[in-house]
Amino acid sequence: MVDTPQTQAKASRPRRRKGKKDPADQAPPLSRKAERAKKRQAQKARKELIQYLSATLFVAGLIGVLLALLGEPKLAAAAIVAIACLALSFKYPRQAIYGLIIYVPFGGTVVYALGGSGILQLAKDAIYIPALIGVIQFCRRTRQPLIIPPLIKIPLLVLLGLSGLTLLVVNGGQQLDAAGGEVPILIGVLGLKVLIGYVLIIPCIYYLLRDREDVYFLLRLQVVLILVCCGLGFMQYMMLRLGICQGTIGEGEDLFKASLESRCLVGGSLLYAPSQGQIRLPGTFNAPWQWGWFLISSGFFAFGTAFSDRSPLWRIVGLGSLAAVGVMAVVSGQRIALALVPATIVGLLVLTGQVANLKRFLPIGIGLALILTVFMAQNPEVVNERWASFESRWSASPPHEFIVQQFQWAQKQQEGILGRGVGRATNAARIFGKTELVETYHPKLMYEIGPLGLLATLAVYLTLTIATFKAYRSIKDPNLRGYGASMWVFVLFISIFPYYYPLDVDPVNVYYWLAAGIVLKLPEIDQKERLQQRLEEASRRRKLTPREKKQLQKQETIVFE
Repeated sequence: MVDTPQTQAKASRPRRRKGKKDPADQAPPLSRKAERAKKRQAQKARKELIQYLSATLFVAGLIGVLLALLGEPKLAAAAIVAIACLALSFKYPRQAIYGLIIYVPFGGTVVYALGGSGILQLAKDAIYIPALIGVIQFCRRTRQPLIIPPLIKIPLLVLLGLSGLTLLVVNGGQQLDAAGGEVPILIGVLGLKVLIGYVLIIPCIYYLLRDREDVYFLLRLQVVLILVCCGLGFMQYMMLRLGICQGTIGEGEDLFKASLESRCLVGGSLLYAPSQGQIRLPGTFNAPWQWGWFLISSGFFAFGTAFSDRSPLWRIVGLGSLAAVGVMAVVSGQRIALALVPATIVGLLVLTGQVANLKRFLPIGIGLALILTVFMAQNPEVVNERWASFESRWSASPPHEFIVQQFQWAQKQQEGILGRGVGRATNAARIFGKTELVETYHPKLMYEIGPLGLLATLAVYLTLTIATFKAYRSIKDPNLRGYGASMWVFVLFISIFPYYYPLDVDPVNVYYWLAAGIVLKLPEIDQKERLQQRLEEASRRRKLTPREKKQLQKQETIVFE
């Protein structure tokens, strides 16, 4: 990681008039001395990368060979990848953050391709934690704030204090009486990591984004990932439908449960029993419910690109990804995705104001409606079957009644005000002991950390929602404002959503903080570029005043590399 001054932020390119040059193209070329210095710096960085990569791969390969000789070839491959990720993420945290974003939607496929070990479920932390250490070092060296936005600092510290107290008193007490191989302390540590461990993704993204080019690159990358994952998910569906994969085999209850034995092409546990009207596809994730929440989350990112990207080509790509999300919400058998994907898109149209932007809304809306109509017309039995499944589930257990029942159950389970122990209702912690299955998020928090912990968690989400709303409303550039609106609506939606526990599972436990980091950075990028552009235009007409020179000098920032 290198700190280098960025003397000029990239300003948004104004619309060119015919016969006029872009002012950015009139910048004076570098001198020969500067060009030579730049080449030497690039060669030095390349040499350093090769040396570091060679040393890392040598150590990782040596350990991998030793494990392979012990008869663990998959573990050896996993060890090589893990060591390489740890070392490279620490050395190059900026690239590691991009690596984390790319890895998250493919995590389930990678894990089960390497054997599906419980330890492998934490593989993304081998990228995230070293990169986070790099960001922390950057903040200390440059005196930049680590907790962003400052508004969440107090509620976050309160939540951390209450969770730490529960971990010490409740989990610690359970550890003294632990039996049967349980490790309550590790259950608590993993539960605490799931609860607030990814909040520091916000500063990672905040310092990752330097200008609007970084914003466009990140969100276009996200759209490409959505298309690739939906493409793989559709291939999974077709392979099952055509009999290339055998689907679920068994009798009785086995025909209604997802299992790894039915795994097909990508992802993990799968349920496909068309004779019983049962289909739950995992896509590229570990389990079907994670895939469902990936589709729901992806709707927000795809919507932002479809309506707010400055390039018509990328807006078409965004439309395609939005259509892919809609199609997969139908064919994957995820009832919650089938209900929420169209609902959130309608909500986005209203809350972001795009429904009034007829110039963009009509082509995208008509195109999306046409794509989905053609698909539904060609596959009426699939659509009817999914809708019937959704109606039967709603009738059997209405969500509002189910949430009330879960709250009542969690209240009855209380033993004091600190809850039953951090991580005691977190699925990921079951590798260290017994955990309860609580299918709604807020009762789950009450069960684990008590009513005070629940209130502290809600305070963190509420203050973050307010901070992101203020950030989005302060953006002037229409394209950046559109992106900010989409990200804010996503933060709002996840913060108040009462059903299931999306913040506990991939990919929402990453995407929630990712979206917050993006929208919090946009006002700074917008403000700097507007000031930079105004002062540069003034400098072409006249000599800048001392005050204006001082303003321009303030644009020189320390860049996280």
